[in-house]
Amino acid sequence: MKFGPIITKDKLGREVVLRNAEASDGEALIEYMKVTTAETPFLIREPEEVTLTPEQEESFLQSKIEDDKELMLVATIEGKHIGNCSLMRMGNYRRYSHRCDIAIALYKEYCGAGIGKIMLETILDVAKKCGYEQAELEVIATNEGAIALYEKLGFKEYGRFPDNMKYSDGTYADAFWMMKKLND
Repeated sequence: MKFGPIITKDKLGREVVLRNAEASDGEALIEYMKVTTAETPFLIREPEEVTLTPEQEESFLQSKIEDDKELMLVATIEGKHIGNCSLMRMGNYRRYSHRCDIAIALYKEYCGAGIGKIMLETILDVAKKCGYEQAELEVIATNEGAIALYEKLGFKEYGRFPDNMKYSDGTYADAFWMMKKLND
């Protein structure tokens, strides 16, 4: 969907622009995925697994622009992409039409400045306006900062996925399934 731009400020007083991702953001978003997957163990892939071509990413982004119930929201500071937050359907089935999936990530250097909270509040507002009744997400059980933010925004834990991810070193991480009712 087309969205924004909205201009806001983070906790440090920096001007943050929120807008929908454009197809032209493809290369920057691929680089972002490579960097953020190396910065944190909480994302679903390893850096070397980011193998999208710019054309594939541009096609994906264009499909989000054309969909009236999905959004790839990007945040920028001084024109630099610093993070994104997605709103996606759970599926194209009527029985799932009340549910949406939310995901977010920021470059590590921008975490803790309130940008994630602003992005999530924005995407949840959009989800509600799109007619979704509940927003869902998965979060690694040891990601305490993210869990605290999700709970502050009204998400509750509804289940645990044991051994949800297996890391290169052979260790595992559990994940929580969290959900927020949007009509509360």
